Order: sequence, then C-alpha cells, then structure tokens
Amino acid sequence: MPNLPRATFSVVLLIFQIILLILFASFGDYAPYKDPVVSGTSVSGSGNSLPYFYPMFQDVHVMIFLGFGFLMTFLKKYGYGSVGYNLFIAALILQWATLINAWMGHAFDGVASGKFTVDIKTLITSDFAAAAVLITFGAVLGKVSRLQLIVIGVFEIVFYALNEKILSHKLHITDVGGSMVIHAFGAYFGLAVTRAISNEDTEEENEKEGSSYNSDLFAMIGTIFLWLFWPSFNGILLGPGTQQNRAVINTYFSLSGAVIFTFIVSPLVDKKGRISMVHVQNATLAGGVAVGTVADLILKPYGALAIGISAGLVSTLGYAYLTPLLNRRFKIHDTCGVHNLHGVPALVAAIAGVIASALAKEKNYGSDLYSIWPSRQSFPATNTTAAVVGRTAGAQAGYQMLALIVTLILAIVGGAFTGLVVKLIDPPQKEQLFDDTTFWDVPTEDRLPDYYGETIPINKETGDAIAS
Repeated sequence: MPNLPRATFSVVLLIFQIILLILFASFGDYAPYKDPVVSGTSVSGSGNSLPYFYPMFQDVHVMIFLGFGFLMTFLKKYGYGSVGYNLFIAALILQWATLINAWMGHAFDGVASGKFTVDIKTLITSDFAAAAVLITFGAVLGKVSRLQLIVIGVFEIVFYALNEKILSHKLHITDVGGSMVIHAFGAYFGLAVTRAISNEDTEEENEKEGSSYNSDLFAMIGTIFLWLFWPSFNGILLGPGTQQNRAVINTYFSLSGAVIFTFIVSPLVDKKGRISMVHVQNATLAGGVAVGTVADLILKPYGALAIGISAGLVSTLGYAYLTPLLNRRFKIHDTCGVHNLHGVPALVAAIAGVIASALAKEKNYGSDLYSIWPSRQSFPATNTTAAVVGRTAGAQAGYQMLALIVTLILAIVGGAFTGLVVKLIDPPQKEQLFDDTTFWDVPTEDRLPDYYGETIPINKETGDAIAS
C-alpha cells in the first residue's frame, strides 16, 4: 500500500478514541470500594484498597511509562520514537485493555451483560496488558509506522486477553509475575510480527540502528527504574500476606543474581574481554522475568538466587549468540532483543513453575497451597453438590506446562496474523527506518524549531540561538 495521507494517523486515532469514549460511557462504572479485613495484626482478603495497592501500582506505572520507554532509547536516531511512542501506546492500550479484559472475562464466566466495573486492580491489569504490547514494540522498534503501532496494539490485546483467561479460568495455573501471560506472550508475539513484516530493507544492516554513548546512558535510566521496581511488578496482585512477602524477597534476590552473572559472562563472550552495555541494559533484568511464575512460592533465598543466575546466564548468551543466529538464519530481526530479556527468561520461569508445582506439599505451604493452586483443593459431597477431587501435584505441574504451550501457540499465531495485516498498512520506507526525522519535529544541526513552528538558526558551536 502506498504512503497514506499525513492526516490518516490522526483521523484513525481520533475515531478510535471516540469509540472508546462511547464504550466507556455505555458500559463502564466504578466498582464498590472494599478494604481488606484487618483483625489485630492479621489481614485477610485484599479488596481493592488504595492504601494497600496504590504504592505498588505507582511502581508498576513508573515501569510502564518510564522504565520501558527509556530502556528503548539506545537507538541513536530514534530516541523520540522510543520514549514518545512508548507513552502513546501505553496510554491507548490501557483503555482498550480495560474493555477487552472485562468482556473476555464475561465470555469465560458466561455473563451476558456488557456492563463492567473498574477499580485499582483494573488499572493494574490494564498496565500489565500494556506491558505485553510494549514488549512487542521492542521487537519491531524503528521498523513500523505509528499507524501500524495502533493496529498491532489493538489486535494483540484481543489475543492477550484470550490467552490470559484460558490460563486463569480454564487451566488454573500460577503465574503471579506474568512471566508466561505477559513476558512470553509479548516476546513471541513480537517475534512473529517482526518475522511477518520482514523484507529486504529490514534484513539489511542499517547504520542508524546503532547506539551512541549518550543514547546508551539514557537507556540505562530505564534499566535502573525497571530493576528497582520489579519486586512490585511480581507481587502487586497478591495483596498483603505471606505470598506477597515471598514474592518481593524472591524477586529481590533473583534480580541480584542476574546482575552478577551478567557481569561475569559479558566479558567472557567478548574477544577483548570488555563488558557490553547491551548486556548490562537487558540481561540484568532477566532475573525479574525468570522468577515471575514462582515468585510467591517457597524457593528459599538460594533458590531465588539460582533462578536469577540462570536467567543472567541464558540472557547474556542469547544476546551474544542467539540474536545473530535468529536474524541470519530465520530472518527474525529483534531490534531490542526482547527474546533474550523476556522470551527465554520466561521459558526458565515456566520450567521453574513446573518443577515447583510438582514438589509443592501441604506440609510446606499450609493453607497457602490452596490459595496458590485452588484447583488442588478437594471438597466433600453435600446435599446439593458432588464431591470435588483436587488435582495432584503432578497433574498441576502438567497444567503449568500446558499453559506455556498454549501461550506460545496463541502468541506466535496471533503475532503472525497481525504482522501480515500490518504489513499492508502504511509501512515505512527504507530511509525512514530507525529514524525520527520523518515523523517527529527534530532539531537539526543548524536550525531549531521555535514555539510557533518556524525555525530559527543556531550557533553550531554553542547551540545558542542566533538573533535575527
């Protein structure tokens, strides 16, 4: 399809926003506010209390809008697109995800009404959905137009919500940090999209795809914020209690292990023994992904460290060897290396979930066992209901593995389909790849835009405006 008129993006976005506004007005309302029950020093239930959820919600919010955005600013000529489109995509998707998550939940629960309510937990799950789309954005960074980004996000959330409801409503698995639901899905959806849109222009080496000293420093801002707040990401939906306590502690140590092993392995895979900033920006975060599925389980600190170490190892090796292989042999060009930060560590998390589920016993977990895996609990027969036989530990482990398989199938099929669709919609030209100048008002070396859209000359040496 030839380049569309300049106003097409604004018109499409305006229409979509109006549709969202109408849908919210027609079907949305506030959920009743409910605090947890406090009795002495114990707390039961999580309700939707702001005092309990808002601090961690803000942590997650910072990760979505600041962490992800700045992490992708490593491209030397695509900084505006990285952080700017990140803000745009997240703001759009959190609205769309609120609707689709609610309606998909109704479909699985057999609820006919289109009405839905929102509370602080809704904001959290909508941010999680936006995270999956932003992971996908990393795989196609610099290679798609802003109109294509809208289409990718709209399609992905439908597949995302379908997968999440299958895992939670049908398979009844544990994945508190969303390693499968968010990270694996977003990564493999993105890889499928980038493979579908692959062409000669994206396959060729592009000088503009590189980083600079300053752009790498900006990307490290995103890394640090993500690293600091990841315990909140993995523990936020658990509410107050022992599970959340373990989730924060386990994530803390897993992240630490990933950092140390990244610094061990990075100089070993470099011919001159240097540390790669790409590894430090990304593989140091892999521990947060790899522990996500089992974050609230009894791992002991050494177990969390072991998971983080494994994640740092496989992620760093992935950037050194797997990314070039996928690009060269399979034409899968992954701009940000989301496969190594989100995809492969999510596989580690899924395997950890299978092992932990198989080993989980009531004598270790007590009543927590059935809050983590409700399907394992048995119920005797009553006058109105038949007896329910809970799953065995081995059966639960099998469902954990099935959840990974379902996630990969839906992500890859959904991503390939979406990629084939967006390939037909306003694709960028070769000279527009990894470059802000076509779609952003970027200051040039000798002229700077003023407040009125005109340009004023500047001194190349000092950067100061030259008086007319």
